[in-house]
Amino acid sequence: MVDVIGGPSLPQERKLVTSIPGPKSQELIARKNAAVAAGVGVALPVSIVAAGGGVMVDADGNSLIDLGSGIAVTGVGNSAPAVVEAVTAQVQQFTHTCFTVTPYEGYVAVAEKLNEVTPGDHEKRSALFNSGAEAVENAIKIARHFTKKNAVVVFDHAYHGRTNLTMGMTAKNIPYKDGFGPFAPEVYRVATSYPYRDGLSGVEAAAVSITQIEKQVGAGNLAAIIIEPIQGEGGFIEPAAGFLPALQEWATANNVVFILDEVQTGFARTGDMFAANQEGVVPDLVTTAKGIAGGLPLSAVTGRAEIMDSAHAGGLGGTYTGSPIACAAALATIDTYEKENLTERAREIGAIITEFFTELQKTDDRIGDIRGRGAMMAVEFVESGTTTPAAALTSAIAKHAANEAVILLTCGTYGNVVRFLPPLSISDELLREGLQIVADALKANA
Repeated sequence: MVDVIGGPSLPQERKLVTSIPGPKSQELIARKNAAVAAGVGVALPVSIVAAGGGVMVDADGNSLIDLGSGIAVTGVGNSAPAVVEAVTAQVQQFTHTCFTVTPYEGYVAVAEKLNEVTPGDHEKRSALFNSGAEAVENAIKIARHFTKKNAVVVFDHAYHGRTNLTMGMTAKNIPYKDGFGPFAPEVYRVATSYPYRDGLSGVEAAAVSITQIEKQVGAGNLAAIIIEPIQGEGGFIEPAAGFLPALQEWATANNVVFILDEVQTGFARTGDMFAANQEGVVPDLVTTAKGIAGGLPLSAVTGRAEIMDSAHAGGLGGTYTGSPIACAAALATIDTYEKENLTERAREIGAIITEFFTELQKTDDRIGDIRGRGAMMAVEFVESGTTTPAAALTSAIAKHAANEAVILLTCGTYGNVVRFLPPLSISDELLREGLQIVADALKANA
């Protein structure tokens, strides 16, 4: 059991006052449909008015269990006191100057902290940006500038963003890429490690990937390999042990920058501050975002000083990059992860989820795979007696959960994975109640 870190005055309970969505939420969705571009979809049509701990409260008074954290963003909760205090103080001082015009301490302090906490004890530099996609795009820019090479290797099931370059790097067509091309050139996709479906060891899977790289791209053309240590939107695919170290070893031997996209896995989410730590992998560059700043938009590229410093002055930056408000939030957020020992809390959450579904799997073979680490867990659903993806079942489970006031996210190339990303501030009781709703949904769709 953990004390509620964020929103302590908000009752930590699931409560249904109306059907979901209620009338006030429906009013907002009608306004949204009339004012917001149709391409901006919503997973759950509720109008949130308050959030904290492990719950979100909508305009109709319903209190929903949050198993999504705004897609792994609010690890410390939606209203962590230290973050609220830091942001309030910064807003009272100044809201913006543009760091590349007149710098300020907050940006430098965040860079110093990232250099300290990211994997490896080598000399590092950091550059701050606004979003995960922007961090990924800048990591590629830096790698190309440093190596004087152009090609980039990405992996099956990858997700890296929605800008033109990162759409090309992302594997899934719908909804991310369809009709938005042509995409940036010199991006090549190779096989990944997917233990549930390929049956390979990490070393075997890496050998397949490396052979593809050598034969289809060529090390002499390759600037960077970029991979999520646990793939997010692709289905929370955790590679077999040894896969990442083998890729890193090959990259180092061939003057290829090895980049880990820790946008979703970073900041205590997997039970370590960074997922790379669990295999002892030290990337040349690492991209971060999501959990970095308690919900405020901030991202970063951190890496080896000689690589990061290779870009010319003015080549990196942007008007809003490293916002002073987001930097204040980030410092308070990282401090909260450390002081509250939230890496351990993530491991506790992961153990609860794993135990719950492992027991349920004994009597329901539609639970094909249970995977992930810490508070980044997933269940892959399949047709009974097979490994055929059960996308319709997965969708029905998410809909059932929403009707019962549980925010549940799906993912996966085949649309058959439910992902669990609760805030690390959630209580055991709320977590278990939310998991039971999922079990009820599975039973209701037998």
